[in-house]
Amino acid sequence: MAQKPKSDPNYKVIAENRRARFDYAIEDDIECGMILTGSEVKSLRENTSNIAESYAAVEEGELWLVNSYIAPYERAMFSHEPRKRRKLLVSRKELSRLWNETQRKGMTIVPLVMYFNHKGIVKLKVGIAKGKKNHDKRETAAKRDWNRQKQRLLKSNG
Repeated sequence: MAQKPKSDPNYKVIAENRRARFDYAIEDDIECGMILTGSEVKSLRENTSNIAESYAAVEEGELWLVNSYIAPYERAMFSHEPRKRRKLLVSRKELSRLWNETQRKGMTIVPLVMYFNHKGIVKLKVGIAKGKKNHDKRETAAKRDWNRQKQRLLKSNG
């Protein structure tokens, strides 16, 4: 009998940008580290964050997460600003690739999911994406609905 692998107790999704895959065609994704203060990490442990309306940008040779929300931690002595810009950590090679993609091809950098990795460190997965037009969004919705309908039909017949 094969034993089911135990889920990692440290891995935990904090915030997810569900609209990103609907609004953008994601071509590639990269895992980034984040520079955070202690009160921000404590607040993230309580699942009080939002990355839905945020974006990442390369400015002055650094990658920044703009407009993300991390709620203030109630019991902190020195609290943090909820919507401040947060620096993302990537290698120089990845940073130059991100910059080239956004400058030349009209792409954007969209945060997809924020999580604690297996070591308990906060990571952010960002995607290099191109914005979808309205007809592309309708096509995506129609495809999703058809797949749901197909699964229902297979379930009822089987």
